[in-house]
Amino acid sequence: MLPTPKARKAAKSAALSVLLTASLAATVGAAHAEDAPKMKDPADPFAWLEAVDASQSLDWVRAQNAKSEAALAATPQFKQLEGDIRAILDSTAKIPGVEKIGAYYYNFWKDAQHQRGLWRRTTLAEYRKASPAWETVLDLDALNAAENEKWVWHGAQCLKPAYERCLVALSRGGSDADVTREFDLASKTWVQDGFYRPEAKGGLSWIDQDRVYVYTDFGAGSMTPSGYPRIVKEWKRGTPLDSAATVYEGQAQDMYIAAYHDDTVGFERDFVSRTLAFYNDELYLRGKDGKLAKVDAPNSANKSVHKQWLLLELRDAYEAGGKTYASGSLIATKFDDFMAGKREFTTLFAPTQRTSLSSYAWTQNRLVLNVLEDVKNRISVLTPGVGEWKREAFVGAPTIGTVGVSPVDADEGDAVWLTTTDYLTPTTLAIAQLGKQPEVLKTNPVFFDATRNVVEQHFATSKDGTKVPYFLVKPKNLKLDGSAPTLLYGYGGFEVSLTPGYSGGVGKGWLEKGGVYVVANIRGGGEYGPRWHQAALKANRHKAYEDFAAVAQDLIANKITSTRHLGVQGGSNGGLLTGNMLTQYPELFGAVVVQVPLLDMKRYSHLLAGASWMAEYGDPDTTDWEFIQTFSPYHLFDAKKTYPPVIFMTSTKDDRVHPGHARKMAAKMLEAGKDVTYYENIEGGHGGAANNAQAAHMNALAYTFLWEKLK
Repeated sequence: MLPTPKARKAAKSAALSVLLTASLAATVGAAHAEDAPKMKDPADPFAWLEAVDASQSLDWVRAQNAKSEAALAATPQFKQLEGDIRAILDSTAKIPGVEKIGAYYYNFWKDAQHQRGLWRRTTLAEYRKASPAWETVLDLDALNAAENEKWVWHGAQCLKPAYERCLVALSRGGSDADVTREFDLASKTWVQDGFYRPEAKGGLSWIDQDRVYVYTDFGAGSMTPSGYPRIVKEWKRGTPLDSAATVYEGQAQDMYIAAYHDDTVGFERDFVSRTLAFYNDELYLRGKDGKLAKVDAPNSANKSVHKQWLLLELRDAYEAGGKTYASGSLIATKFDDFMAGKREFTTLFAPTQRTSLSSYAWTQNRLVLNVLEDVKNRISVLTPGVGEWKREAFVGAPTIGTVGVSPVDADEGDAVWLTTTDYLTPTTLAIAQLGKQPEVLKTNPVFFDATRNVVEQHFATSKDGTKVPYFLVKPKNLKLDGSAPTLLYGYGGFEVSLTPGYSGGVGKGWLEKGGVYVVANIRGGGEYGPRWHQAALKANRHKAYEDFAAVAQDLIANKITSTRHLGVQGGSNGGLLTGNMLTQYPELFGAVVVQVPLLDMKRYSHLLAGASWMAEYGDPDTTDWEFIQTFSPYHLFDAKKTYPPVIFMTSTKDDRVHPGHARKMAAKMLEAGKDVTYYENIEGGHGGAANNAQAAHMNALAYTFLWEKLK
């Protein structure tokens, strides 16, 4: 998925939840009326499909959905696959990932009986059991029934140290826009006349019991061109929202403004975050007098403050204190010293040609580094000190598979959650005291027969000579005759790394049938740090597509598969990737799956959150269009050319990537008589699905389409 500003900052610390998730995510909503284009546009005869909820548009969507359902979903084989995937997503034996809040361990859970989900809690002693006893805190299905709504869970922030009050975010249908309501954990009820933020993109964040930071839609001029908050205010309990005092107001062209309170005992501070663009943000310390002092670190660096320490994760080389620190490094200094003008840093991590920093996590006293070496995790533990920090190996860290580490409670002790997984091995969750062997607590069920498969890593050579890694999951006895149905998956953007992970859906829908599954670690991603990402920005975007094509060509050259048996799949920025495979490399593929995609790159920055991604793609309203048009599938399509069969899949409720991209591309190709299948989930958001039933249906559609075209 294309990230939001908040998602970008949380991405590297989200490994635990990613590894424990076995379903598609869901996050999106309807376009604003002002986003709708004029109905007649001679330059774009399909512009009318950008009117998200217009009856004409929805009639077209429903007609296409009916054709797709008739073609793909009517067979017993489809029903069996959909049921199998639904059973995987609804499995009550899956690991319930937890978050420690006060004395309890909280989990958000969905299954067949709880389609929208339960927010529930237990104790650690119970959690260690095979079948813990859970106490329901909030039942979203019951809430929806009572309020006649379709709420989707967006998370909760609970106020330390008492953990009696929480700010709960809920989205209608899975859109990024949501509401925030105050919840009482003790009584498990909504707080009457408590804090309430109306539906918009933005959020609430606790300062103390009676104050919050609010960044949201305050009316005309208060949102950025990307559709995110431009103003943050301090709001006091019992006062109307419109009386909240402005803390900071960003510039008209900024991307996202927010504020937060650090409640670490002994290090309480307040910060304002100003995001100008992706990879370009400013951080300010807010004093008790309300005045702001800039944390004068590079805008491109990820900045984090923990207790007395300031950590900078560098995206560009940084000169400070007479030294130069390389792009991709993690460096540390005393926060108060830095604010006083000192620039003496300790290097905690420096990249090599084969390594990059995947993530880091603080416990109460230690810092755990998670490094990727040729897309394989390596874990180490640092202890802060004067000069060089003490460095030790992580006791019991696995040497294979994807490994995620996160603190159990960063305020109390040095315990961490440790998750491990790979393409053929179900996720395992362990708890570990740093320096001691991990204790395995939970293991996901086996959802498909992987005994016949093997995982390999290979490297393809891209057009400019760059070695591009990819993972190959194949039958052990695969005949190298080019006949194997093969699914190639990729993303290649926003410094997102694709690491091995167990997917019951991929296993049941593809591998168990004898298919080959391939994941390409192309440039634009973060597998080798900022340099890997920056190599495919803007005018160099074509390098990501050349990398992906090189992997496809390598698979064909090695007779793993052949063109008629090779399919590709990608979503969001990955949908732009597969859209370019469709239009630029049609001779390589037998079928293409394009999900929640960007495709019209001339219009993208004017649709929903599109303006927030111009640091990645460029500004089509400037001379940047000269290179952007070279990777705009909507404009690259040529009715005279032959294209492989394609399915476009999106969501009406996607308020991040506009569904008009997929609609218009499908309509354009259908008019030209091409082999096009289209399906749009009326609910669901940017992840495509709002519940497990929808996720199972859309997964089954994609796998059925691919298998029919490639087998």
